[in-house]
Amino acid sequence: MTPADVGPDDGALAARALAGSEAAFATLMQRHRSRVYRLILNSVADPDEALDLVQETFLSAYRALGRYDAARPMSAWLATIALNKCRDLARRRALRRFFFGARTIYDLADTLAAVDPDQVQAAEQRQETARLRAALARLPATLREPLLLCTVEGMRQSDAAALLGISTKAVETRIRRARARLTDMLNG
Repeated sequence: MTPADVGPDDGALAARALAGSEAAFATLMQRHRSRVYRLILNSVADPDEALDLVQETFLSAYRALGRYDAARPMSAWLATIALNKCRDLARRRALRRFFFGARTIYDLADTLAAVDPDQVQAAEQRQETARLRAALARLPATLREPLLLCTVEGMRQSDAAALLGISTKAVETRIRRARARLTDMLNG
């Protein structure tokens, strides 16, 4: 049973939130927050930036709630907003690097401390996860987004194609190319 199976469906919650119910929107946020965070984190590779973008995503969703189509899954609508926020961040970073030449947190592999009985193994796992996230973040958005949507989020290729505005065959091709590039990055 998924969280969406408990209580009102997303469309009903969106309608209630649009009518002014903060609790309904809070329920939507709670229901979709971890999925949106995971998508963004795998796209930008920085946990702090990801948290900021999750907040921006839900703020934008709240402001655009009147344009939500209840016939579409809320998760797909939020994924579209989240990916747009990631694209905006990438543009800001590129502009910052162009004008200032400064390295950002994005350029550095970040590891988080965690309490674990086997600290060495946990540290290695965190380093490998950070390395993979950094490699994912270096992929062009055209390759990264289909890969994340289908592989990490478990979305069907046809649904990812509709969300991204490309053909199913293009999604399949881009996933294959993304995997090949990731393999080269991680083994190179």
